[in-house]
Amino acid sequence: MIDIQGLNKSFGNQRVLKDLTLQIPAGRATGLVGPNGSGKTTLIKNMLGLVKPDDGTIEIDGVQLNGYEEYRKKIGYMPQMARYPENMRVQEMINFIKKIRGVESANEQHFIETFDLQPELNKPLRELSGGTRQKVGATLALMFDSELLILDEPTAGLDPKASYRFKQLILDEKKRGKTILLTTHIMSEVEVMADYIIFIVEGEIRYHGSTEDLIKMKKEQRLEGAVAKMMEEVAA
Repeated sequence: MIDIQGLNKSFGNQRVLKDLTLQIPAGRATGLVGPNGSGKTTLIKNMLGLVKPDDGTIEIDGVQLNGYEEYRKKIGYMPQMARYPENMRVQEMINFIKKIRGVESANEQHFIETFDLQPELNKPLRELSGGTRQKVGATLALMFDSELLILDEPTAGLDPKASYRFKQLILDEKKRGKTILLTTHIMSEVEVMADYIIFIVEGEIRYHGSTEDLIKMKKEQRLEGAVAKMMEEVAA
């Protein structure tokens, strides 16, 4: 379980996270949603140790993250727009990440085949389309069989076939009891992949619970309608 207590983060005069406290359940898929600029990416960066909170704590499986880096090896992270060394080839990038993580072998071949990356392995990353870069990012995130998956707008730029295959992979990981946190503006994807949702606005949690309960509470048929209604209520 991810336990976040009293997390605060400001950039200059802009307070991005405000006394944020929540628990993200283990073994489930949770959607992190909210308007642009609501603090979703900052929260993820705090969890990854890429941003240091002003105060507050984050614990993953009972281990507090402050200054502790080994926990990152348990995380598979897929950023929305990954920035890779432009001259490095795809296979070199895969080998480089394995070396960084100290893993001699990983299950990359399965994902290379799933995302049809075989013809791209010897190409420099600068030559790849945005969608192919996303496929590389998905492979790097999934190939280590990580206990925790953090996926930031994971299907952005993917073609329909790759998007479908990716969602099926995430559903398989969910069945295996992985803890999954994903951000997306596409509510149908949250509805398919997640059963838990966190709605964040201006650095504060406005809803934290099951997607089914939210839909019932807002008297809507689909998650998209329920979230849209919450956003309207916040803006009012």
